[in-house]
This record gives sequence, structure tokens and C-alpha cells, in this order.
Amino acid sequence: MCGIVGIVGKQDVNVQLYDALTVLQHRGQDAAGIMVCENGHLSQRKDVGLARDVFRAKHMAQLTGTMGIGHVRYPTAGSSGPALAQPFYVNSPYGIAMAHNGNLTNSDSLLAHLFQSDLRHVNTDSDSEVLLNIFAHELQLQGKLVPSPKDIFSAVTRVHKRCVGAYAVVGMIANYGMVAFRDPHGIRPLVFGKKETRKGTAYMVASESVALDVLGYKLVRDLHPGEAIYVDIAGNIKMQQCAGQPKLTPCIFEHVYFARPDSIIDDISVYKSRLRMGERLAEKILREKPDHNIDVVIPIPDTSRVAAQAMAERLGLKFREGFMKNRYIGRTFIMPGQQQRKKSVRQKLNPVKLEFQGKNVLLVDDSIVRGTTSQQIIQMARDSGAKKVYMASAAPPVRFPNVYGIDMPSAQELIAHGRSTEQIAELIGADWLIYQDLNDLITSAQEGNPTIKQFDCAVFDGNYITGDVDQAYLDQLAAARNDDAKTSRDKYKQQDQADVIGLHNTSVG
Repeated sequence: MCGIVGIVGKQDVNVQLYDALTVLQHRGQDAAGIMVCENGHLSQRKDVGLARDVFRAKHMAQLTGTMGIGHVRYPTAGSSGPALAQPFYVNSPYGIAMAHNGNLTNSDSLLAHLFQSDLRHVNTDSDSEVLLNIFAHELQLQGKLVPSPKDIFSAVTRVHKRCVGAYAVVGMIANYGMVAFRDPHGIRPLVFGKKETRKGTAYMVASESVALDVLGYKLVRDLHPGEAIYVDIAGNIKMQQCAGQPKLTPCIFEHVYFARPDSIIDDISVYKSRLRMGERLAEKILREKPDHNIDVVIPIPDTSRVAAQAMAERLGLKFREGFMKNRYIGRTFIMPGQQQRKKSVRQKLNPVKLEFQGKNVLLVDDSIVRGTTSQQIIQMARDSGAKKVYMASAAPPVRFPNVYGIDMPSAQELIAHGRSTEQIAELIGADWLIYQDLNDLITSAQEGNPTIKQFDCAVFDGNYITGDVDQAYLDQLAAARNDDAKTSRDKYKQQDQADVIGLHNTSVG
């Protein structure tokens, strides 16, 4: 999962891009990058780390231009390092930069074809670089000295025919304009908006509407699945459907965990969908445990807070903040290595012991992935004096890995894989555990936009909507994502990082 942004304006866009990346920081904390264009000259800055650490005043002073794109990265297969920071760039044709959120499920076959038939070299193992080169090759085949919107949309159409998986993309063609598009299933979110200024209209695309809000842009709408938008350097805008059979099937985990609650995705308020999740989970507790002895509802910060508030209200119970969060620790389920995750949980959360002493507490989390965090938090609650510790998950059991841009681990590392709810409760140390029903989760999101007939729920039901994911693919993914593989990559990265870190902080002319 990553965050992307692109702006075409009438004045320098560097500060706006930076501000947008800080708003989208929750979507990726591994690396950040910005590339801008001024009179055909491209300048970039990218590196590992948070946006506030990657960009300093001296960098911003060099990032001048009225058009630019930005990216915050979260490693979808455990790989990390400066070489994988985005945007990526190719100089032919025209000079094209691109940032991508998602994951291509056929990247291996695409990579082979790029080398053997398209005669293109890819420098990293990133599917985002593969996607960039596919687009660049298809645009070059149009054979124009100056690309027209029709040429650009034709290239996107060819991308849709060749690429399978999830992709929300923003790109920049030097001296010509910005292009953005969404995969034919609309798995990953992408919105666009505009702002009237004294010098004219500025246009912006971003992963979430909250980035538009903060920068003063008016949300126009989500890009439709398969749709592309092109804004030229003069501010002329064109849009076109580029997929043959688009069908909106967005990732429901955006509403469970990744998106900010103040975002609107596919006309669904993330905040309201989480309220409904809490209400429906409370109804399940009243059905299955009508004689519960819960004293207080406590959220596990931050994503579960909205659902927990709704649960407490429906159950007629007190809602209390029982854990204080250190906001300088990243999201734990994406961290490689079990020991690192355990250490991070203790550093990230500290209990308010008065809220636990002598009480039966219901802890609410957005989801349970590996169970590492849940196990430690439950133990913290007991150590703080809780009599009974119950656990509620606003999402169903996560039993399958994600292949569309979320680095959920191999199935064997998912605590719910092959286990019953009672077995999971015992493993994490809960007195009892209750999960959201999948139908209730879907309804919670679908109520916000009834026109959406299907969501990508693969992590819960194993139904991969692109139709190309088989057991061999999942086995290969498991080998790349397990903790041993990540630990090995981390050691290599630490040894090699000093050699490559200086290669990716330069201007591209």
C-alpha cells in the first residue's frame, strides 16, 4: 500500500506535493519521493524515511515547477531501500516519471516480455518500474513527436490489456502533462479535484480525498475503474475510459484499516462505514453473548476507535481510552521479523492502568493479522489489573494473503489460517474473541454506495478477483514474504545501502 499525488498548477507545486505526502503518510512510511517539471527539466528528491525527514529546505528550493508527482512507499513484498523509492523515471520517450500504488500479479511474465520483446531494461525488482516501462513502450509505439491525449489514452488502453492486478497510477510526461489511471477493477483508490486560483485552475489527483481537502481542492469524483485522466501543462483536462470491461470492485480493507476516516472513497465515507462496522459487531455480541459482563469498551489505537465508539454506544457501555500511543512508531503488522514487531508494540502502546484495574474489558481492534500485537496488548491489559479481557475484531478472520498491494504475510503466518475462533482466542490469550461476519462488513461499506455490487475481500474469503492467482503464485509469494526472507533482505539492505544511497537524490535533466 502506498500513497500517490499529482498536481498541475499555475505556480510551484513543491510545497503542495510535500503537504499532500504528509497527509498520506499513513499509507507508507518506508520511503518518500517528489519529482517536478519546469520548462521540460525534471528534478527529483527521494529517499528512505518519512516525508518530513526526506525533504529539507535545501531540497524544496531545488524542486521548482508547476507540475509534479509524489509518492510515499510501503514495501508490498518486504523489499526496501533507496533504489525502490518512487517516482521512477525513464528518458524515452519524452521523459516519463511514474508513481504507483498496488501490485501487478503478472509482473514476472511482463518483466520477461519487456526484456525479450520490448528491449527495455528494468533496474529493480519493483513491479512499479515494470508498469512504467510498459506504459513508456506503448506510448513510444504511437510514434509521435508531440503526444496527443488520444496517444496517451491509447497507451493506457494497452497497459490495461497487458497488466493484471491492482494499480492506481500517476505519471508525468516532461514538458507535456500529467496522466493518471486506475486498474479495470478499481481495486486501489484514486480521486481527482480542482482549485481555482488567481492565475487559473489547478488540478490534483491523490490516493484519498483527505489530501484534496487539506490543500483546499474541491473533490470532483473518484476515477472510474479503467479510466484515465490527462491534464496538459496549460491546464486542459481530458478523461477517457480505457478498459474494455471495467467493473468497480474496490478493496474493502481500505475501509477496515488503511484509509483515513475523514476520506471519501468511491462515494463511501470511511468514517461512517467504520461506525456501521461497530454497530453490526455490537449486534452480534448481543445475539451470541446476551449475558456478557463487559464493563468498558477500549479501542486499540487508532484505526479501531470509530468502530469501538459505535460498539460502546450500541451496547450501552462506557467507552474509555485505555492505551496511549507513541505516534512515532510505524504500523506493526508490516514490520519484518517477529522480535522487531514485539518490541515495537511495547514501544507503541502504553496502558492507562486505572482503566483496567478490576474491570472486564472489551478490547476492539480493526483486524487481527499475525496476532502478535493482540497477544501483547491482551497481556498488557492483564498486567494492568483487568479481571477479564475480551477481544473484538471489526473485520472477519484474515485467512489469506493479500496480492493487490498490502504486505500481509504468507498464509502460514496468519493466525486465523486453519484455526477456529476458539483456537485463536487461546493463542492470543483472550477470555473470548468475536469477529465481524463478512456479510456485515460488506454491508457496512456497501450501505454508503449501493451501486457497488462487489468488493475485493480476498484476505477474508480467498476469492482473488483478477482470476489469475493460483496456489503456485501464492507459494511463490509466501517464499518472498515470510519472516526469514525479510530478515535476509534486511541484512543485505544494510550492507548495500551505503553504496546506493547517493544515487537517488539527484536532479534528472
